[in-house]
Amino acid sequence: MASDRFDLSSSPIAPSVDHPEPPPTPPKLTLATMLRLGLFQMGLGMMSVLTLGLLNRLMGNELAIPLDVAAGAIAMHQVIAPARVWFGQLSDAKPLFGLHRSGYVWVGAALLAMLSFATVQVMWQLGAAVAAAGQWSWEGSVGLWTVALGILFACYGLAISASSTPFTALLVDVSDEDNRSKLVGVAWSMLMVGIIVGAILTSILLKVAEAAADPAVLQGAINRLFMVVPTVVVGLALTATWGVEKRFSRYGLRSHLIEREDQITIGRALRVLTASRQTAIFFCFLLAMTLGLFLQEAVLENYGGEVFKMPPSATTSLNAFFGTGTLVGLIATGFVLIPKLGKQRTTKLGCLLTTVSLGLIVLAGFSAHPDPAVVGAANPDTLKVAVGLFGLTAGIVTTGALTLMLDLTAAETAGTFVGAWGLSQALAKAASTWLGGLIYQRVGLALFGQPIYGFATVFGVEAMMMLVAIGLLWWVNVREFKTDSQQAIAQVLQVEMD
Repeated sequence: MASDRFDLSSSPIAPSVDHPEPPPTPPKLTLATMLRLGLFQMGLGMMSVLTLGLLNRLMGNELAIPLDVAAGAIAMHQVIAPARVWFGQLSDAKPLFGLHRSGYVWVGAALLAMLSFATVQVMWQLGAAVAAAGQWSWEGSVGLWTVALGILFACYGLAISASSTPFTALLVDVSDEDNRSKLVGVAWSMLMVGIIVGAILTSILLKVAEAAADPAVLQGAINRLFMVVPTVVVGLALTATWGVEKRFSRYGLRSHLIEREDQITIGRALRVLTASRQTAIFFCFLLAMTLGLFLQEAVLENYGGEVFKMPPSATTSLNAFFGTGTLVGLIATGFVLIPKLGKQRTTKLGCLLTTVSLGLIVLAGFSAHPDPAVVGAANPDTLKVAVGLFGLTAGIVTTGALTLMLDLTAAETAGTFVGAWGLSQALAKAASTWLGGLIYQRVGLALFGQPIYGFATVFGVEAMMMLVAIGLLWWVNVREFKTDSQQAIAQVLQVEMD
């Protein structure tokens, strides 16, 4: 009988075996922790400058690789985006280093660093093979190195998915409904900061090599750049996430898995986004808007090098002007434009202004260079101003579209709709990266023969896509969505469950 006194299972204050007491609720995120988490996004922004900007410029200008081939190889890291589904489910089911999210972030960041350096080495080999053959073709070693480059970019994309998808899930795990939008806003802003910092850092490091006017010196500088920056990115990933999951994660408290972007398959995304008239219209708007914003990614820095005779350090700095403009656009839209004009009018205005800014980018190509000694080059200062304005309008469009999307989302299926939008936009970005190079190489340059008109063709198609987006916005009706679309989406999901 004495031993029963110490039998905790029979004590009225002992935790029940069948109904254990839930663990205590983790503390709320502070602004300092949100900014620390944003360091990971900052690192991804820095890497995007190197891969989408610098490597694309080097392949198209310095290594004489056709732009559609270069853009197609780079787009492979976005084509692989559906792998996010698997990595998201893997982080749900199998903790790494005792953590559901952070371990994958660390391993993915380390792989990202190694693969980025390996990709640069293959790029040099492809450039050497093209120089030896006299031109690019699918034959011989040129074709083999091209395939190898595409495979490495795909592996690089897998590394990004392995780290960024669990990181996105971590943002959900450590936040609540009342502070999640703030956390996402901080993370997005830090991504823009990373683009600006990456552009400035890359520009400074390359200027020293360009002064030597020796291709071997430039190659060595770029190799060092792809050792330094990825190492910094790994450090930022560790700093951003170390200890955060253990202290703030609510994953264990939630009775069901939250349906996030990484759990949405392509088929399910298409079924949800075409479930009704309103979802289909908005889906088409998002495709047109994405093409209108990102077709230029494959050609902008090459435009600066070919038409404005800007060195790699200067064309890389264009990302800083774009990023700064985008940050201003994000802030101005959230605090001024949307409260005054409303979400739909703001988005239309952003699309219209983007069309104007694309026209200014084209006109900059016909401006006179300030130095009369530089023959056949346009004024790079006008391009910088135009790119900054393009970033500003891109910030307006992005913020307007995101807020409008939240209005066109059923609360009970929010994760599914937002996830479907995210996956479809990722694939649209992959298509736009490749199409930008293809339109320049196979349409503009083939028809007009001069690079400036080839680039103008790409920017012109972008402007047309923005006008299409404006037309589609006229048919978007939030009230109709509230009455009809929610039920249609719910029926799609119910059929899948049955």
